[in-house]
Amino acid sequence: MSTRTAPSVFGAVHLGYIVIETNRFADWRRFGTEAIGMHHDDLSHDLMRFRIDDHECRFLLRRGPAEDVVAIGWHVNDHVSFEQVEARILAHGVPCVEGSAEEAALRGVERLLRFPGPKGITQEIYTTPFMSSEPLLMLASGWVTGDAGMGHVAITSAKPTLMRGYFSTVFDARLTDYIDETISGIKLKIRFLRVNERHHSIAIAAVRGLPIDPIRTRVQHLNIQAESLDDLAQSYERVCELGFDMALSVGQHTNDKELSYYARTPSGFEWEVGWNPIVIDENTWDPSTHQGISIWGHKPVGQTIVDKLDQFRLGTRSLVRPEKTVPALSGVGIPDD
Repeated sequence: MSTRTAPSVFGAVHLGYIVIETNRFADWRRFGTEAIGMHHDDLSHDLMRFRIDDHECRFLLRRGPAEDVVAIGWHVNDHVSFEQVEARILAHGVPCVEGSAEEAALRGVERLLRFPGPKGITQEIYTTPFMSSEPLLMLASGWVTGDAGMGHVAITSAKPTLMRGYFSTVFDARLTDYIDETISGIKLKIRFLRVNERHHSIAIAAVRGLPIDPIRTRVQHLNIQAESLDDLAQSYERVCELGFDMALSVGQHTNDKELSYYARTPSGFEWEVGWNPIVIDENTWDPSTHQGISIWGHKPVGQTIVDKLDQFRLGTRSLVRPEKTVPALSGVGIPDD
């Protein structure tokens, strides 16, 4: 059943929180607080949260073996838009489940609705985040959130057209631009999707011409935006001094002009700290294709031939490990290229 005649929810959706499953709590606590510079709250032996603004929760870490992102929470502005998203999911025959009161409280929201997402990442929507009156205790001076949400998620996929279709169908995501990049002889195409004024909330990277996924984790990286250049530079220095792996050095992206670096988290996926990306003007923006991800910098740090062989092995394994999709929400008929 088509929902394309329904009012758009574009602009009413914002990246709100991330749920990570890990057994490496001590490493994550040091990484989040001492390296990146976020506020940390211990909830129990098996649960902790990071804050970067007045929201009670931006990152929920629960104990478990995945070492990966397991859920993405999307803040929807109002109940009308919330019900529109729910209605279109149900209209496509995909089940929605209401989260328990305990699950909502852990995420710092009044109530939440969850439904299946690409690559097995559960998608969750909510309307009312709880705000904390407790002062932020963090090394960073601040992080940019607000109407643009709290950064972005980058995902690798062997089925990028289906993934783009999913976020277009569910959230009316719009294509911002593409990047073509060649890394170690492998050609990549990266699609950047926005759901509000932020240049992108979802990035989808795919190997051109090959149905492989070279990344073990469901996400390739998470991004948060530093309030100042000093915050970015100081966190980069702390990551290095504390002995956490740096994946890519400081550089500037071609498409959103963001200055950033990429550190490797204790769970293995990457964490991008960025500063000063452009803001999209819907009245003037036209998608385009950029050659290469960086104007300058973003050089691999400490990568060896063993690392490259491991990545190749993971890619070949993905050929026999079907990628999880949600066909009913994957937007058949939505143009991609």
